[in-house]
Amino acid sequence: MMITEITAITKSRFRVVLDGEMTFVLYKGELRRFHMKQGEELTEDAYRSIFHEILPKRAKLRSMNLLKVKDYTRKQLADKLKQGGYPQDIIETAVAYVESYGYIDDERYARSFIEYHMQNKSRRRIENDLQQKGIGRELIVKIFDELKEEGQEIDEITMIRNLLVKKNFRAQDATYVEKQKMCGFLYRKGFHTDVISRALLLDIT
Repeated sequence: MMITEITAITKSRFRVVLDGEMTFVLYKGELRRFHMKQGEELTEDAYRSIFHEILPKRAKLRSMNLLKVKDYTRKQLADKLKQGGYPQDIIETAVAYVESYGYIDDERYARSFIEYHMQNKSRRRIENDLQQKGIGRELIVKIFDELKEEGQEIDEITMIRNLLVKKNFRAQDATYVEKQKMCGFLYRKGFHTDVISRALLLDIT
């Protein structure tokens, strides 16, 4: 494979490109160790050492260090490694490694996230947030159903009424324009229009 580019990221870290496609990051000492120079071929021994030893070990260690600080979903961890310049196959190996030990678990993450936020976020907002973190909708619905069976359910009406109190908003005293503005605010919070309407009607009575 041809080393088509070597670019400094910092004084000690360099981005290496093979055949104009495959990108990864090595330290300056590693470039010297494998005698790597732009425009020259990468030897088979060097390739084997880099892609079967150095990068997999480094990606696994990076994953473990990240997970010591906070929980990640599978997608979040993969994205973090991608930002670090790891090739996709190395990322998949590292993520599978920590997953095999239970250090990442999307179902556990999603359940914890829902339980933590179900008192202050609408269901739609929670679903959107989790989907952005790489959690599938089917799993989210499954967890919501399980929590409902356990007696834990989001009370969006109460949540909206608490927001109205916090905003010093009284539906019975508000003008049409003020109500429309409040409806827009609540909709952006993730509440459905029918729930918003019911909450405002309750506030009037």
